[in-house]
Amino acid sequence: MIGAMTAEPSGLIYMVAGESASAAIASNIFNALLKYNATLDLEGDLAESWTISDDQKTITFKLKPNLTWADGHPLTSADVLFTWKLVIDEKTRSPYASDYQLVKKAETPDAFTFKVSYDQAYAPALDSWSGLQILPAHLLKGQDIHTTAFARKPVGSNYYQLDVWKNGENIQLSRNTKSVLGPAQIDKLITRIIPDNSAQFLELMADNIDTMGLDPIKYSRIIPSRPELQNNLNLYKELGNSYTYMGFNLKHKPFDDIRVRKAINYAIDKQEIIDGVYLGLGINIASPYKPGTRWSNAALSPYPYDAQKAKALLREAGFIDTNGDGILERDGKPFAFEIITNQNKEREKSAVLIQRRLKDIGIDVKIRAIEWASFISRFIKTGDFDVVVLGWGLGLDPDQYSIWHSSQQAPGQFNFIGYNNPTIDKLLEQGRTELDPDKRMNIYHEFAKVLLEDCPIVYLSAGYGLTAMHKRIQGIVDPIPPAGVGYDSHKWYIPEPLRRNEISAQ
Repeated sequence: MIGAMTAEPSGLIYMVAGESASAAIASNIFNALLKYNATLDLEGDLAESWTISDDQKTITFKLKPNLTWADGHPLTSADVLFTWKLVIDEKTRSPYASDYQLVKKAETPDAFTFKVSYDQAYAPALDSWSGLQILPAHLLKGQDIHTTAFARKPVGSNYYQLDVWKNGENIQLSRNTKSVLGPAQIDKLITRIIPDNSAQFLELMADNIDTMGLDPIKYSRIIPSRPELQNNLNLYKELGNSYTYMGFNLKHKPFDDIRVRKAINYAIDKQEIIDGVYLGLGINIASPYKPGTRWSNAALSPYPYDAQKAKALLREAGFIDTNGDGILERDGKPFAFEIITNQNKEREKSAVLIQRRLKDIGIDVKIRAIEWASFISRFIKTGDFDVVVLGWGLGLDPDQYSIWHSSQQAPGQFNFIGYNNPTIDKLLEQGRTELDPDKRMNIYHEFAKVLLEDCPIVYLSAGYGLTAMHKRIQGIVDPIPPAGVGYDSHKWYIPEPLRRNEISAQ
Protein backbone atom coordinates (compact mmCIF):
# COMPACT_ATOMS: atom_id res chain seq x y z
CA MET A 1 0.00 0.00 0.00
CA ILE A 2 1.40 3.35 -1.03
CA GLY A 3 0.42 6.56 0.71
CA ALA A 4 1.80 10.09 0.76
CA MET A 5 2.54 12.85 3.25
CA THR A 6 3.39 16.50 2.73
CA ALA A 7 5.99 16.81 5.52
CA GLU A 8 8.92 14.50 6.14
CA PRO A 9 9.43 13.43 9.77
CA SER A 10 12.37 15.00 11.59
CA GLY A 11 12.91 11.60 13.24
CA LEU A 12 10.96 8.56 14.36
CA ILE A 13 11.30 8.98 18.12
CA TYR A 14 7.90 10.59 18.43
CA MET A 15 8.25 11.64 22.08
CA VAL A 16 11.13 13.91 21.00
CA ALA A 17 9.88 14.99 17.56
CA GLY A 18 6.35 15.86 18.73
CA GLU A 19 4.95 16.28 15.21
CA SER A 20 2.20 14.57 13.24
CA ALA A 21 4.51 13.35 10.45
CA SER A 22 6.63 11.50 12.99
CA ALA A 23 3.55 10.10 14.73
CA ALA A 24 2.07 8.79 11.48
CA ILE A 25 5.11 6.61 10.74
CA ALA A 26 6.21 5.75 14.29
CA SER A 27 2.75 4.47 15.25
CA ASN A 28 3.29 1.58 12.81
CA ILE A 29 6.65 0.70 14.42
CA PHE A 30 6.20 1.14 18.19
CA ASN A 31 3.66 0.11 20.82
CA ALA A 32 2.46 1.67 24.05
CA LEU A 33 1.23 -0.06 27.19
CA LEU A 34 -2.39 0.75 26.30
CA LYS A 35 -4.35 1.76 23.21
CA TYR A 36 -7.83 2.94 22.29
CA ASN A 37 -10.20 0.51 20.58
CA ALA A 38 -12.82 1.24 17.91
CA THR A 39 -15.25 2.77 20.41
CA LEU A 40 -12.52 4.81 22.16
CA ASP A 41 -12.26 2.61 25.24
CA LEU A 42 -8.81 1.75 26.57
CA GLU A 43 -7.48 -1.77 26.11
CA GLY A 44 -4.11 -3.48 26.41
CA ASP A 45 -1.40 -2.99 23.79
CA LEU A 46 1.81 -4.25 25.41
CA ALA A 47 -0.08 -4.62 28.69
CA GLU A 48 -2.17 -7.73 29.24
CA SER A 49 -3.94 -6.18 32.23
CA TRP A 50 -3.69 -3.32 34.73
CA THR A 51 -4.96 -2.62 38.21
CA ILE A 52 -5.52 0.68 40.02
CA SER A 53 -5.09 0.95 43.78
CA ASP A 54 -8.05 1.93 45.99
CA ASP A 55 -6.60 5.40 46.56
CA GLN A 56 -6.22 5.87 42.75
CA LYS A 57 -2.54 6.75 43.14
CA THR A 58 -0.86 3.55 41.92
CA ILE A 59 -1.24 1.68 38.62
CA THR A 60 0.29 -1.79 38.14
CA PHE A 61 0.66 -2.99 34.54
CA LYS A 62 1.20 -6.66 33.67
CA LEU A 63 2.87 -7.14 30.29
CA LYS A 64 1.84 -9.80 27.80
CA PRO A 65 4.14 -12.85 27.82
CA ASN A 66 6.89 -13.47 25.24
CA LEU A 67 7.14 -9.92 23.90
CA THR A 68 10.11 -9.27 21.60
CA TRP A 69 11.63 -6.44 19.61
CA ALA A 70 11.96 -6.82 15.85
CA ASP A 71 15.63 -7.82 16.36
CA GLY A 72 14.53 -10.75 18.57
CA HIS A 73 15.65 -9.19 21.86
CA PRO A 74 13.10 -9.64 24.69
CA LEU A 75 10.83 -6.67 25.43
CA THR A 76 10.39 -6.36 29.19
CA SER A 77 9.31 -3.92 31.90
CA ALA A 78 12.92 -2.64 31.89
CA ASP A 79 12.21 -1.08 28.46
CA VAL A 80 9.13 0.67 29.83
CA LEU A 81 11.10 2.02 32.79
CA PHE A 82 13.92 3.14 30.48
CA THR A 83 11.44 5.00 28.21
CA TRP A 84 9.78 6.74 31.16
CA LYS A 85 13.16 7.89 32.51
CA LEU A 86 14.18 9.11 29.07
CA VAL A 87 11.03 11.18 28.55
CA ILE A 88 11.22 12.91 31.95
CA ASP A 89 14.96 13.66 31.60
CA GLU A 90 15.39 17.43 31.20
CA LYS A 91 18.06 16.85 28.53
CA THR A 92 15.48 15.07 26.37
CA ARG A 93 13.28 18.20 26.25
CA SER A 94 10.21 16.15 25.37
CA PRO A 95 7.06 18.27 24.93
CA TYR A 96 5.17 15.41 26.57
CA ALA A 97 7.32 15.22 29.72
CA SER A 98 4.83 16.95 32.02
CA ASP A 99 2.46 13.96 31.96
CA TYR A 100 5.16 11.58 33.18
CA GLN A 101 6.96 13.90 35.58
CA LEU A 102 3.98 13.53 37.91
CA VAL A 103 5.01 9.92 38.57
CA LYS A 104 6.83 10.03 41.92
CA LYS A 105 8.02 6.42 41.70
CA ALA A 106 8.29 3.87 38.89
CA GLU A 107 9.47 0.32 39.52
CA THR A 108 9.79 -3.08 37.87
CA PRO A 109 9.13 -5.83 40.46
CA ASP A 110 9.80 -8.36 37.68
CA ALA A 111 10.28 -8.51 33.91
CA PHE A 112 6.52 -8.53 33.31
CA THR A 113 5.42 -5.89 35.83
CA PHE A 114 5.64 -2.11 35.63
CA LYS A 115 4.29 -0.10 38.56
CA VAL A 116 3.84 3.67 38.84
CA SER A 117 2.81 5.76 41.84
CA TYR A 118 1.62 9.36 41.95
CA ASP A 119 1.58 11.84 44.85
CA GLN A 120 -2.07 12.42 44.16
CA ALA A 121 -4.62 10.84 41.86
CA TYR A 122 -3.95 11.89 38.27
CA ALA A 123 -7.04 11.84 36.04
CA PRO A 124 -5.28 11.48 32.63
CA ALA A 125 -2.91 8.77 33.91
CA LEU A 126 -4.22 5.83 31.88
CA ASP A 127 -4.58 7.98 28.76
CA SER A 128 -0.94 9.08 29.14
CA TRP A 129 0.25 5.46 29.06
CA SER A 130 -1.55 5.00 25.73
CA GLY A 131 0.63 7.78 24.32
CA LEU A 132 4.10 6.72 25.44
CA GLN A 133 5.72 4.70 22.64
CA ILE A 134 8.03 2.20 24.34
CA LEU A 135 11.66 2.25 23.13
CA PRO A 136 14.32 -0.50 23.34
CA ALA A 137 16.72 0.06 26.23
CA HIS A 138 19.32 -2.34 24.80
CA LEU A 139 19.73 -0.13 21.69
CA LEU A 140 19.38 3.35 23.20
CA LYS A 141 21.06 3.18 26.61
CA GLY A 142 23.86 5.73 26.84
CA GLN A 143 22.95 7.42 23.53
CA ASP A 144 22.21 11.10 22.99
CA ILE A 145 18.52 10.97 22.07
CA HIS A 146 18.87 14.08 19.86
CA THR A 147 21.70 12.75 17.71
CA THR A 148 21.23 8.96 17.81
CA ALA A 149 21.08 7.12 14.48
CA PHE A 150 18.15 5.18 15.96
CA ALA A 151 15.82 8.09 15.11
CA ARG A 152 16.32 7.23 11.43
CA LYS A 153 16.90 3.48 11.85
CA PRO A 154 14.48 2.45 14.58
CA VAL A 155 13.79 -1.05 15.87
CA GLY A 156 10.28 -1.45 17.22
CA SER A 157 7.73 -4.06 18.23
CA ASN A 158 4.59 -3.20 16.26
CA TYR A 159 3.15 -4.52 12.99
CA TYR A 160 5.85 -2.98 10.77
CA GLN A 161 9.57 -2.27 10.74
CA LEU A 162 11.57 0.28 8.79
CA ASP A 163 13.24 -1.03 5.65
CA VAL A 164 14.40 2.05 3.75
CA TRP A 165 14.24 5.81 4.33
CA LYS A 166 15.17 7.70 1.17
CA ASN A 167 15.55 11.28 2.25
CA GLY A 168 13.00 13.54 0.58
CA GLU A 169 11.54 10.62 -1.39
CA ASN A 170 9.89 7.88 0.63
CA ILE A 171 9.82 5.80 3.80
CA GLN A 172 9.35 2.07 3.31
CA LEU A 173 8.08 -0.27 6.02
CA SER A 174 7.73 -4.04 5.80
CA ARG A 175 5.74 -6.46 7.91
CA ASN A 176 7.44 -7.25 11.23
CA THR A 177 7.33 -11.04 11.59
CA LYS A 178 8.01 -10.69 15.34
CA SER A 179 5.17 -8.20 15.91
CA VAL A 180 3.87 -8.47 19.48
CA LEU A 181 0.28 -8.27 18.18
CA GLY A 182 0.55 -10.87 15.41
CA PRO A 183 0.97 -10.29 11.68
CA ALA A 184 -0.47 -7.43 9.64
CA GLN A 185 -2.28 -8.34 6.42
CA ILE A 186 -0.40 -6.03 4.04
CA ASP A 187 3.28 -6.84 3.34
CA LYS A 188 4.65 -3.35 2.71
CA LEU A 189 3.65 0.22 3.56
CA ILE A 190 5.34 2.90 1.48
CA THR A 191 4.87 6.57 2.31
CA ARG A 192 6.03 8.96 -0.37
CA ILE A 193 7.12 12.48 0.59
CA ILE A 194 5.20 14.81 -1.74
CA PRO A 195 5.07 18.32 -0.22
CA ASP A 196 2.51 19.68 -2.68
CA ASN A 197 -1.07 18.46 -2.25
CA SER A 198 -1.85 18.96 -5.94
CA ALA A 199 1.13 16.81 -6.93
CA GLN A 200 -0.13 14.12 -4.55
CA PHE A 201 -3.52 14.23 -6.24
CA LEU A 202 -1.96 13.80 -9.69
CA GLU A 203 -0.21 10.69 -8.36
CA LEU A 204 -3.51 9.42 -6.94
CA MET A 205 -5.24 9.95 -10.31
CA ALA A 206 -2.36 8.18 -12.08
CA ASP A 207 -2.77 5.25 -9.66
CA ASN A 208 0.75 5.71 -8.29
CA ILE A 209 -0.50 6.05 -4.71
CA ASP A 210 -3.42 4.31 -2.98
CA THR A 211 -4.48 6.82 -0.37
CA MET A 212 -4.19 10.47 0.59
CA GLY A 213 -5.83 13.14 2.70
CA LEU A 214 -7.95 15.40 0.52
CA ASP A 215 -8.70 19.09 0.63
CA PRO A 216 -12.38 20.08 0.38
CA ILE A 217 -12.25 21.03 -3.32
CA LYS A 218 -10.97 17.59 -4.34
CA TYR A 219 -13.41 15.85 -2.00
CA SER A 220 -16.53 17.87 -2.86
CA ARG A 221 -16.02 18.87 -6.48
CA ILE A 222 -13.28 17.15 -8.43
CA ILE A 223 -13.74 13.46 -7.53
CA PRO A 224 -17.59 13.55 -7.72
CA SER A 225 -17.35 15.06 -11.22
CA ARG A 226 -14.98 12.37 -12.55
CA PRO A 227 -16.62 8.92 -13.07
CA GLU A 228 -13.26 7.15 -13.49
CA LEU A 229 -12.12 8.45 -10.08
CA GLN A 230 -15.41 7.44 -8.47
CA ASN A 231 -14.96 3.95 -9.90
CA ASN A 232 -11.49 3.62 -8.36
CA LEU A 233 -11.78 5.45 -5.04
CA ASN A 234 -13.73 5.26 -1.82
CA LEU A 235 -14.15 8.53 0.07
CA TYR A 236 -14.29 8.87 3.87
CA LYS A 237 -15.31 11.90 5.94
CA GLU A 238 -14.96 12.23 9.72
CA LEU A 239 -14.93 15.13 12.16
CA GLY A 240 -11.39 15.05 13.46
CA ASN A 241 -10.12 15.80 16.94
CA SER A 242 -8.22 18.85 15.75
CA TYR A 243 -8.60 22.51 14.89
CA THR A 244 -6.86 25.26 12.93
CA TYR A 245 -5.94 28.49 14.66
CA MET A 246 -4.04 31.74 14.37
CA GLY A 247 -1.69 32.16 17.35
CA PHE A 248 -0.05 35.36 18.61
CA ASN A 249 3.50 35.51 19.96
CA LEU A 250 2.54 36.97 23.31
CA LYS A 251 6.12 38.04 23.99
CA HIS A 252 6.02 40.42 21.03
CA LYS A 253 4.27 43.77 21.19
CA PRO A 254 1.48 44.67 20.57
CA PHE A 255 0.11 41.13 21.07
CA ASP A 256 0.63 41.45 24.82
CA ASP A 257 -2.38 43.84 24.74
CA ILE A 258 -5.69 41.95 25.04
CA ARG A 259 -7.52 44.75 23.19
CA VAL A 260 -5.32 44.17 20.14
CA ARG A 261 -5.87 40.39 20.25
CA LYS A 262 -9.64 40.82 20.56
CA ALA A 263 -9.70 43.41 17.79
CA ILE A 264 -8.00 40.99 15.41
CA ASN A 265 -10.41 38.23 16.46
CA TYR A 266 -13.42 40.43 15.67
CA ALA A 267 -11.84 41.51 12.37
CA ILE A 268 -11.53 37.96 11.00
CA ASP A 269 -14.58 36.45 9.31
CA LYS A 270 -14.27 32.77 10.28
CA GLN A 271 -17.31 31.70 8.28
CA GLU A 272 -15.69 33.25 5.19
CA ILE A 273 -12.69 30.97 5.78
CA ILE A 274 -14.86 27.90 6.40
CA ASP A 275 -16.92 28.56 3.26
CA GLY A 276 -14.15 29.87 1.00
CA VAL A 277 -11.24 27.62 1.96
CA TYR A 278 -12.99 24.52 3.30
CA LEU A 279 -16.18 24.69 1.14
CA GLY A 280 -18.27 24.52 4.28
CA LEU A 281 -16.48 21.42 5.57
CA GLY A 282 -15.59 22.97 8.89
CA ILE A 283 -17.19 24.17 12.12
CA ASN A 284 -16.81 27.60 13.74
CA ILE A 285 -15.66 26.90 17.31
CA ALA A 286 -15.22 28.71 20.63
CA SER A 287 -13.40 26.02 22.60
CA PRO A 288 -10.27 23.90 22.06
CA TYR A 289 -12.24 20.63 22.11
CA LYS A 290 -14.00 18.49 19.55
CA PRO A 291 -17.53 19.83 19.01
CA GLY A 292 -20.24 17.59 20.42
CA THR A 293 -18.07 16.00 23.11
CA ARG A 294 -18.73 16.58 26.81
CA TRP A 295 -15.52 18.66 27.10
CA SER A 296 -16.69 21.23 24.56
CA ASN A 297 -18.52 24.06 26.36
CA ALA A 298 -21.73 24.53 24.37
CA ALA A 299 -22.49 27.78 26.22
CA LEU A 300 -19.60 29.57 24.51
CA SER A 301 -19.99 31.45 21.22
CA PRO A 302 -17.23 32.29 18.72
CA TYR A 303 -16.19 35.93 18.29
CA PRO A 304 -18.52 37.29 15.60
CA TYR A 305 -17.19 39.19 12.60
CA ASP A 306 -17.47 42.86 13.62
CA ALA A 307 -15.07 45.26 11.89
CA GLN A 308 -16.43 48.31 13.72
CA LYS A 309 -15.84 46.71 17.11
CA ALA A 310 -12.32 45.78 15.97
CA LYS A 311 -11.58 49.40 14.98
CA ALA A 312 -12.93 50.73 18.27
CA LEU A 313 -10.71 48.37 20.29
CA LEU A 314 -7.64 49.39 18.28
CA ARG A 315 -8.42 53.08 18.85
CA GLU A 316 -8.72 52.33 22.57
CA ALA A 317 -5.30 50.62 22.40
CA GLY A 318 -3.79 53.79 20.91
CA PHE A 319 -3.69 52.92 17.19
CA ILE A 320 -4.66 55.72 14.80
CA ASP A 321 -4.10 56.47 11.11
CA THR A 322 -1.97 59.59 11.44
CA ASN A 323 -0.92 60.09 7.81
CA GLY A 324 -4.04 58.91 5.96
CA ASP A 325 -2.39 55.95 4.20
CA GLY A 326 -4.92 53.49 5.66
CA ILE A 327 -2.41 51.85 8.01
CA LEU A 328 -2.77 52.39 11.75
CA GLU A 329 0.16 53.65 13.82
CA ARG A 330 1.11 53.79 17.47
CA ASP A 331 4.15 55.63 18.85
CA GLY A 332 5.14 56.48 15.27
CA LYS A 333 5.25 52.83 14.17
CA PRO A 334 2.88 51.33 11.61
CA PHE A 335 0.88 48.31 12.74
CA ALA A 336 2.49 45.64 10.56
CA PHE A 337 3.38 42.02 11.17
CA GLU A 338 4.10 38.74 9.41
CA ILE A 339 1.98 35.58 9.52
CA ILE A 340 4.05 32.44 9.09
CA THR A 341 2.66 29.00 8.32
CA ASN A 342 3.89 25.74 6.88
CA GLN A 343 3.42 24.80 3.24
CA ASN A 344 -0.24 23.83 3.58
CA LYS A 345 -2.59 25.20 0.93
CA GLU A 346 -5.60 25.58 3.25
CA ARG A 347 -3.53 27.45 5.85
CA GLU A 348 -1.99 29.67 3.17
CA LYS A 349 -5.44 30.48 1.73
CA SER A 350 -6.77 31.17 5.23
CA ALA A 351 -3.86 33.56 5.82
CA VAL A 352 -4.72 35.44 2.60
CA LEU A 353 -8.32 35.96 3.75
CA ILE A 354 -7.07 37.08 7.17
CA GLN A 355 -4.63 39.48 5.48
CA ARG A 356 -7.46 41.04 3.47
CA ARG A 357 -9.76 41.48 6.48
CA LEU A 358 -7.00 42.99 8.62
CA LYS A 359 -6.10 45.43 5.86
CA ASP A 360 -9.73 46.64 6.04
CA ILE A 361 -9.15 47.79 9.64
CA GLY A 362 -5.69 49.28 9.02
CA ILE A 363 -3.23 46.45 9.71
CA ASP A 364 -0.50 45.62 7.19
CA VAL A 365 0.10 41.84 7.09
CA LYS A 366 2.71 39.89 5.17
CA ILE A 367 2.52 36.08 4.71
CA ARG A 368 5.34 33.56 4.55
CA ALA A 369 4.90 29.79 3.97
CA ILE A 370 7.87 27.74 5.13
CA GLU A 371 8.94 24.13 4.62
CA TRP A 372 7.99 22.09 7.71
CA ALA A 373 11.39 21.18 9.15
CA SER A 374 12.65 24.78 8.88
CA PHE A 375 9.35 26.08 10.16
CA ILE A 376 9.73 24.06 13.38
CA SER A 377 13.47 24.41 13.96
CA ARG A 378 14.03 28.05 12.90
CA PHE A 379 10.82 29.70 14.00
CA ILE A 380 8.65 27.67 16.39
CA LYS A 381 11.40 26.29 18.64
CA THR A 382 13.17 29.66 18.75
CA GLY A 383 10.01 31.77 19.21
CA ASP A 384 11.13 33.91 16.26
CA PHE A 385 7.72 34.84 14.84
CA ASP A 386 4.89 37.34 15.23
CA VAL A 387 1.85 35.26 14.33
CA VAL A 388 1.39 31.65 13.19
CA VAL A 389 -1.40 29.82 11.42
CA LEU A 390 -1.24 26.21 12.55
CA GLY A 391 -3.32 23.31 13.81
CA TRP A 392 -3.53 21.27 17.00
CA GLY A 393 -4.24 17.54 16.83
CA LEU A 394 -5.57 16.60 20.27
CA GLY A 395 -5.67 13.50 22.42
CA LEU A 396 -8.88 12.02 23.75
CA ASP A 397 -8.30 13.15 27.32
CA PRO A 398 -9.21 16.84 27.86
CA ASP A 399 -5.96 17.69 29.66
CA GLN A 400 -4.12 20.42 27.68
CA TYR A 401 -1.47 21.24 30.27
CA SER A 402 1.39 20.78 27.80
CA ILE A 403 -0.10 23.38 25.41
CA TRP A 404 -1.31 26.12 27.76
CA HIS A 405 0.45 25.90 31.14
CA SER A 406 3.00 28.68 31.68
CA SER A 407 5.68 26.13 32.66
CA GLN A 408 5.68 24.60 29.16
CA GLN A 409 7.57 27.33 27.26
CA ALA A 410 11.09 25.90 26.87
CA PRO A 411 12.39 25.35 23.30
CA GLY A 412 10.70 22.25 21.87
CA GLN A 413 7.74 22.47 24.25
CA PHE A 414 4.21 23.19 23.03
CA ASN A 415 3.47 26.56 24.68
CA PHE A 416 5.58 28.33 22.06
CA ILE A 417 3.25 31.35 21.91
CA GLY A 418 4.41 32.25 25.45
CA TYR A 419 1.00 32.10 27.14
CA ASN A 420 1.01 32.87 30.86
CA ASN A 421 -2.23 33.12 32.82
CA PRO A 422 -2.32 32.12 36.53
CA THR A 423 -6.07 31.36 36.34
CA ILE A 424 -5.54 29.00 33.40
CA ASP A 425 -2.56 27.38 35.19
CA LYS A 426 -4.71 26.72 38.25
CA LEU A 427 -7.60 25.25 36.24
CA LEU A 428 -5.24 22.96 34.31
CA GLU A 429 -3.67 21.78 37.57
CA GLN A 430 -7.13 21.11 39.06
CA GLY A 431 -8.32 19.27 35.94
CA ARG A 432 -5.47 16.80 36.14
CA THR A 433 -6.28 15.74 39.69
CA GLU A 434 -10.11 15.70 39.58
CA LEU A 435 -11.44 12.16 39.08
CA ASP A 436 -15.17 12.94 39.19
CA PRO A 437 -16.15 13.20 35.46
CA ASP A 438 -18.78 15.90 35.98
CA LYS A 439 -16.59 18.08 38.18
CA ARG A 440 -13.77 17.60 35.70
CA MET A 441 -16.04 18.64 32.84
CA ASN A 442 -16.94 21.84 34.70
CA ILE A 443 -13.25 22.65 35.21
CA TYR A 444 -12.53 22.34 31.48
CA HIS A 445 -15.65 24.33 30.59
CA GLU A 446 -14.34 27.15 32.79
CA PHE A 447 -10.85 26.74 31.28
CA ALA A 448 -12.30 27.15 27.76
CA LYS A 449 -14.32 30.19 28.88
CA VAL A 450 -11.27 31.98 30.35
CA LEU A 451 -9.18 31.06 27.30
CA LEU A 452 -11.81 32.45 24.92
CA GLU A 453 -11.99 35.69 26.90
CA ASP A 454 -8.19 36.07 27.01
CA CYS A 455 -7.85 35.37 23.29
CA PRO A 456 -4.23 34.11 23.01
CA ILE A 457 -5.29 32.49 19.73
CA VAL A 458 -8.04 32.94 17.17
CA TYR A 459 -9.95 29.72 16.47
CA LEU A 460 -10.35 29.47 12.70
CA SER A 461 -12.23 26.15 12.41
CA ALA A 462 -12.54 22.54 13.45
CA GLY A 463 -12.19 20.60 10.23
CA TYR A 464 -13.15 17.26 8.81
CA GLY A 465 -10.67 14.53 7.95
CA LEU A 466 -11.25 13.76 4.26
CA THR A 467 -9.59 10.62 2.91
CA ALA A 468 -9.49 8.93 -0.48
CA MET A 469 -8.67 5.23 -0.55
CA HIS A 470 -8.26 3.06 -3.65
CA LYS A 471 -10.87 0.30 -3.79
CA ARG A 472 -8.11 -2.32 -3.98
CA ILE A 473 -7.61 -1.70 -0.25
CA GLN A 474 -10.22 -3.86 1.45
CA GLY A 475 -11.28 -4.65 5.01
CA ILE A 476 -11.96 -1.01 5.96
CA VAL A 477 -14.72 -0.69 8.55
CA ASP A 478 -17.67 1.32 7.24
CA PRO A 479 -19.37 3.26 8.74
CA ILE A 480 -16.27 4.80 10.28
CA PRO A 481 -16.05 3.97 14.00
CA PRO A 482 -15.41 6.70 16.61
CA ALA A 483 -11.68 5.85 16.53
CA GLY A 484 -11.40 6.89 12.88
CA VAL A 485 -10.95 5.33 9.47
CA GLY A 486 -7.42 4.04 10.08
CA TYR A 487 -7.66 2.64 13.60
CA ASP A 488 -7.42 -1.05 12.51
CA SER A 489 -5.36 -0.67 9.33
CA HIS A 490 -3.43 -3.85 10.24
CA LYS A 491 -6.59 -5.75 9.21
CA TRP A 492 -6.77 -4.16 5.78
CA TYR A 493 -5.78 -6.39 2.90
CA ILE A 494 -5.25 -6.33 -0.86
CA PRO A 495 -6.61 -9.30 -2.84
CA GLU A 496 -3.83 -10.97 -4.80
CA PRO A 497 -5.01 -9.99 -8.33
CA LEU A 498 -5.04 -6.31 -7.27
CA ARG A 499 -1.59 -6.18 -5.67
CA ARG A 500 1.09 -3.89 -7.00
CA ASN A 501 4.46 -4.89 -8.33
CA GLU A 502 7.39 -3.49 -6.32
CA ILE A 503 8.30 -1.29 -9.27
CA SER A 504 5.22 0.88 -8.68
CA ALA A 505 6.87 2.57 -5.70
CA GLN A 506 8.47 5.74 -7.04
